[in-house]
Amino acid sequence: MGAYARAVGVSARGCLDAGGPWTISCALRPPLPPLCFFLLLLLAAPGARAGGYETCPTVQPNMLNVHLVPHTHDDVGWLKTVDQYFYGINNDIQHAGVQYILDSVISALLADPTRRFIYVEIAFFSRWWHQQTNAMQEVVRDLVRQGRLEFANGGWVMNDEAATHYGAIVDQMTLGLRFLEDTFGSDGRPRVAWHIDPFGHSREQASLFAQMGFDGFFFGRLDYQDKWVRMQKLEMEQVWRASASLKPPTADLFTGVLPNGYNPPMNLCWDVLCVDQPVVEDPRSPEYNAKELVDYFLNVATAQGRHYRTNHIVMTMGSDFQYENANMWFKNLDKLIRLVNAQQAKGSSVHVLYSTPACYLWELNKANLTWSVKHDDFFPYADGPHQFWTGYFSSRPALKRYERLSYNFLQVCNQLEALVGLAANVGPYGSGDSAPLNKAMAVLQHHDAVSGTSRQHVADDYARQLAAGWGILRGSPEQRVGVAQRLQRSLNLLPTAKHQHLPAQPDGGALPGHRL
Repeated sequence: MGAYARAVGVSARGCLDAGGPWTISCALRPPLPPLCFFLLLLLAAPGARAGGYETCPTVQPNMLNVHLVPHTHDDVGWLKTVDQYFYGINNDIQHAGVQYILDSVISALLADPTRRFIYVEIAFFSRWWHQQTNAMQEVVRDLVRQGRLEFANGGWVMNDEAATHYGAIVDQMTLGLRFLEDTFGSDGRPRVAWHIDPFGHSREQASLFAQMGFDGFFFGRLDYQDKWVRMQKLEMEQVWRASASLKPPTADLFTGVLPNGYNPPMNLCWDVLCVDQPVVEDPRSPEYNAKELVDYFLNVATAQGRHYRTNHIVMTMGSDFQYENANMWFKNLDKLIRLVNAQQAKGSSVHVLYSTPACYLWELNKANLTWSVKHDDFFPYADGPHQFWTGYFSSRPALKRYERLSYNFLQVCNQLEALVGLAANVGPYGSGDSAPLNKAMAVLQHHDAVSGTSRQHVADDYARQLAAGWGILRGSPEQRVGVAQRLQRSLNLLPTAKHQHLPAQPDGGALPGHRL
């Protein structure tokens, strides 16, 4: 959902010094044991977690380093449907075409080896990927290998944190991360969780991210009063101890609040959707503004640096569905970086560079600081007086109910497929496949889907995707259970009695087991 319209070194868990507070003086470590063996197989990456940080750019240790993060935030449905957003249809509703964004970004990255970009929504990226030639796929793999195209978060969508079920969150994250692992190997694994648009943040979400092995977490939306206090106390970055029951640092996660939501600083937006003036560095032009923009940028960077504890700050350079003409953004950013850094010869202590959230986190890791600890949620979220974002907790109840029923049905199908394999997909009611419903359910976790904050025709399309997933499975859960039971009995895997009688242990006690 649009920020203009609607009003995150150390390990993923952190390190504990002898006194107890979290510190980032230690090196990044391999992930702690994740949620379960299933996640271990799907998400865990081999080797030390610091390996991917070797591609990060060089910084200036005695200067204020401004990490510019080029990015686009592509809602998987909001004002337009998923397909309308991807193909650029109905631009009279909102000008957005994700396929053109990715085309343009790849071309712009190839034009200059210093440029970097991050991408998040794998629901869109996977669709674009499968439409590319083998040659283009190899080009993208090389960009990922170099760290110039970096994936953040890595889920199928950027899920809501209030109306979702934790099991469905795990499923949609698994779907996206599995695609990245299968496509790019360890090079494509995200190291940073990136929730820049959800309307408040839950402790359980941070706990899940920590247990999945993320090294840090950055988000954009924070209650306006909380943000003001944190800015004064220099607590825009801290450690989130996200579980009262898990022993630290299992659910500890370094968490940072982005300074401008997820937008660029005012007057520094150079997209086709923006109206800010481009950088004009020709002094002969009557539109010359380079000195003015450089002075303005230095003032903005210095002011932002006062609210953060290290000599590193981050600026998000992008917003909703931006970079459809990536050359506009990168051409002006190239000029800005060159002109600002040229001021160092005149005594400036500001250094600007293309960066990524992971590279920014890596520099914070090397700062060797001890950080404050947070234990509770970032709920409710308000972006102004009397402007609480709480109505979506119960909006569109029919869609919320449909999503929960679909989740229950999907779990039945997944368990049957895991129990008897592909045979569970074939029977007297036809053949079926849970993959379409799995993808539809992943889409429904988006922060404008199950939350109920999309337009009506988009909510209708979400329901259509669920219905299509149900239809492919053919038959009711009860019918599929009957098919699986007959298959299992034929293989002697299950007793034919209604209830299983547990065999006795030598001491007369019953062996542990489950009733069927």
